Amino acid sequence: MIDLNGVRVGFVMTGSFCTFSEAFGAAKALREAGASLVPVMSEHAAGTDTRFGTAQSHIRQLEEICGAPVIRSIPEAEPIGPKHLTDILVVAPCTGNTLAKLAGSITDTTATMAVKSHLRTGNPVVLAVATNDALAGSAKNIGQLLNLKHYRFVPFRQDQPEGKPTSLVADFARLPRTVAEALAGRQPQPLLLG
Repeated sequence: MIDLNGVRVGFVMTGSFCTFSEAFGAAKALREAGASLVPVMSEHAAGTDTRFGTAQSHIRQLEEICGAPVIRSIPEAEPIGPKHLTDILVVAPCTGNTLAKLAGSITDTTATMAVKSHLRTGNPVVLAVATNDALAGSAKNIGQLLNLKHYRFVPFRQDQPEGKPTSLVADFARLPRTVAEALAGRQPQPLLLG
């Protein structure tokens, strides 16, 4: 059992809606491991109704898991670093769009502001990739972020090699261990799962 007692985790959700149920399960696992969670949702995650559920139901679910209101705007996310609200920040799911913005240091969403603000403290960021173009257009961004000091990745695999040959999805069940490893300055291995 992973012990994250007393660890303050920023839990950022971006718009890979098909993985939301897995992300909610990972958030619950972090809480069960003793972490306290600061919930954050990108504008798309907090504002889009899809076949996977309504925006309001997703906000409610994350707030229930975390026991705190969801941060949903750039001004609300900006104090995360200056106020030292988090020891580690998780982006789960992390879309290809968010990967590109992080790799390019673009801060124009609630999610990217949360990461930028958190990085001011020099603490780690864990990315749980979920994107259909990970082995295509997003590959360079994954490679760039793997080479930066504070980023760690939840181990990932191709989710449908036949139908979506460039798609990767993190193994969300590995998120608590990844957080523990990242806090110790390590990238969990293997990164590429079979």
